Amino acid sequence: MMDEPLISNIEEESHALVVSDDKKGMRLDAFLAAHHTDFSRTRFKDLIKAGQVTVNGVEEKSPNHRLSVGDQVICVLPEPEDPVPKGEDIPLAIVYEDEHLIVVDKSADMVVHPAVGNWTGTLVNALIHHCGDSLSGVGGVRRPGIVHRLDKETSGLMVIAKNDKAHKGLAAQFADHGRTGPLKREYKALLWHNPPQPLGTVQTEIGRSNNNRVKMAVVKQGGREAITHYKVLEMFGPKDGEARLASLVACRLETGRTHQIRVHMTHLGCPLVGDPVYGTGFATKVSTLRDDVRKTVSKFKRQALHAYLLSFEHPVSGEAMAFESELPGDLERLCDAFRVL
Repeated sequence: MMDEPLISNIEEESHALVVSDDKKGMRLDAFLAAHHTDFSRTRFKDLIKAGQVTVNGVEEKSPNHRLSVGDQVICVLPEPEDPVPKGEDIPLAIVYEDEHLIVVDKSADMVVHPAVGNWTGTLVNALIHHCGDSLSGVGGVRRPGIVHRLDKETSGLMVIAKNDKAHKGLAAQFADHGRTGPLKREYKALLWHNPPQPLGTVQTEIGRSNNNRVKMAVVKQGGREAITHYKVLEMFGPKDGEARLASLVACRLETGRTHQIRVHMTHLGCPLVGDPVYGTGFATKVSTLRDDVRKTVSKFKRQALHAYLLSFEHPVSGEAMAFESELPGDLERLCDAFRVL
């Protein structure tokens, strides 16, 4: 579920970025981050303060400088870092391993593969150290053995190929998304409110948001088909209008779009608790909670999403493989906090 490239409506003239009308009044650091998506906004703040950015030919060291239509912005970007990942002795929660594949329970703070801004400390770095030269090369230098991924802040089960035969067999199953084959992926998500039905399917197109090009959204046309099946497992707290305060939901993916569960649950009016991108409209709700619950929710700094079930056919032996993962401690404590309401 790789992110698609950002489609920018910033015009380029030679090596300068020209501020268009819809970017008028935008902060300088945010403007640069929207155009150069390989770098974070924090990275651009540092570059601006270091004198690496000019506006209309004049060095600008204030990240919050507001831009005007027609301003020409030039940023001196650093040279790319070494893209070849190296093994690092990072602990792995190994659920299963044989000569062909390895199943791990990824923690919520781990990036899957190296990229700009995260060349070290990734799952791939840990796998290279653990597996040595046995990882599949099909995924490329930066993604050896990787046939699917989870967002950094999403915890849970992943399978990695240790040789090319396993990689090709697993990749075919993930490409099918379990529609005709044995693959099954399920997630548990803690939502604000609850879906309109206890059991249902969300089938839409997902594409870039017209209002915020960094976000994904349900779109009427021009997106890619996305199908999520859900089941309400538990509901918490008193009614908030016509809905309960929160709910724990199991989601099964039939497609693998960027942020699919987060976008689909938001589309139902039930964004994930802690989601910093799609759940901002519910931020004020936290302040209305009982003090002990409010403190627990405030300390939870990621989207409440865990890949708890993964099943597939072993790509070499043909054996049916199925794995389940308990909710990690931080997410279990969050559910317990809502259970007392």
